Amino acid sequence: MITAGRLHELWQELPIASLHEIIGEGTCLILAPHPDDETLGCGGLIATCCAVPRPPLVIILTDGGGSHPNSQLYPASRLIALREREATEAVGILGLPIERLIFLREPDTKAPHGGPIFETIVDRLAGYVRSFGCSTILAPWRHDPHCDHQAASRIACETARVTGIRALAYPVWGWTISTTIAIDATEPRGWRLDVTPHLPAKRRAIAAHASQFGRRVTDDPTGFVLPETLLQVLVKPWETFLVP
Repeated sequence: MITAGRLHELWQELPIASLHEIIGEGTCLILAPHPDDETLGCGGLIATCCAVPRPPLVIILTDGGGSHPNSQLYPASRLIALREREATEAVGILGLPIERLIFLREPDTKAPHGGPIFETIVDRLAGYVRSFGCSTILAPWRHDPHCDHQAASRIACETARVTGIRALAYPVWGWTISTTIAIDATEPRGWRLDVTPHLPAKRRAIAAHASQFGRRVTDDPTGFVLPETLLQVLVKPWETFLVP
């Protein structure tokens, strides 16, 4: 066991590594639980890969339709379409070709942790790994406090197992866990990627997810809004990638 506060400290002390050291010989597959996680956790990585160029494959697991459940202006189908447009704009800002963005459209908050749908998704991702020549798959940290993030972690690890590629984790909501909470984990292994040249693009890409800042869906006071505390830790000159 280790406290979340100590983990946060250790994540910020991981060695800076090159893109090659982190993702290996090929490209990478980034699995995002919702539209916006790809940019929050890996926006600098995406931009770095595209600049080389070794553009990644970005796959968004759920439809994001649960962020504003009480909106009349944006019922689920319209909200889902909006969030896909925002994700498409965001990754375009980072330099990603549109054909390398895929939406799986699983229901928000209901991504599978096992069972037939889980296996179907793993099979589909394994096919993408092979056809796109991915050497690494990235998904959120397994202790990220959201059910879809934990499901994405399981899916990625199983995909890595069946394909033989490297699995890495990127923390998103894990950064917000109270520092005194004990986590069933050991001291982390992994790297940080210097994304300083791409920070302006990452900031613009995050801003493209305007629905998550309360700037587009304005009729649901209970709707989700990205907290400033999360943004402060994720918009830094480096991004963190952990060995599961």
